[in-house]
Amino acid sequence: MAKRITVIQGHPDGHARHFCHVLAEEYMKGAKNERHEVCSIDVAGIDFPLLRTKEDFENATPINTIRQAQDAISWANHLVIIYPLWLGTMPALLKAFFEQTLRPGFAFEYSDSGQMPKKRLTGRSARIIVCMGMPAFIYQWIYFAHGLKNLERNILALSGIGPIKSTLIGSIENMSEGRRVRWLTKIRKFGECGN
Repeated sequence: MAKRITVIQGHPDGHARHFCHVLAEEYMKGAKNERHEVCSIDVAGIDFPLLRTKEDFENATPINTIRQAQDAISWANHLVIIYPLWLGTMPALLKAFFEQTLRPGFAFEYSDSGQMPKKRLTGRSARIIVCMGMPAFIYQWIYFAHGLKNLERNILALSGIGPIKSTLIGSIENMSEGRRVRWLTKIRKFGECGN
């Protein structure tokens, strides 16, 4: 069955082409080949302010480009989030994007009784693809993938998104051409399957 997929390209450098960009293109190519509907959000191409107060986070009206991103997230039944690992987690620009888009009233609602927030983005699954310079097993087994777990549990699951799958691609700086091709083929197959 065809899915509606929104690919969130989280690399903060909008002036150069990185492996994250190539991965997103391969995923979308595979998805379109299998007749999935696809749209994309390039976080580096969106101009938005940082949220600096609780009042702004909870009550400020999102600017038009953020509302468009929220529409793309609402439209999708599967999200793909691609980013490089910086200091153990996502780049600050991607975190700021999630703070802007996944706000109260859109992604969740606070409960009057002090209970857990009501999740507003249920019915959507996600795939997170993280590129890093270190070997992926070191990030996963020595550092416990703390930044990835934060995104999965405290951002996406809090909003009701699940199941969430992740793919860690390590040692990208010295990746052989053969390994690069194998990763691109794998990501394209994820797109074909819509997962």
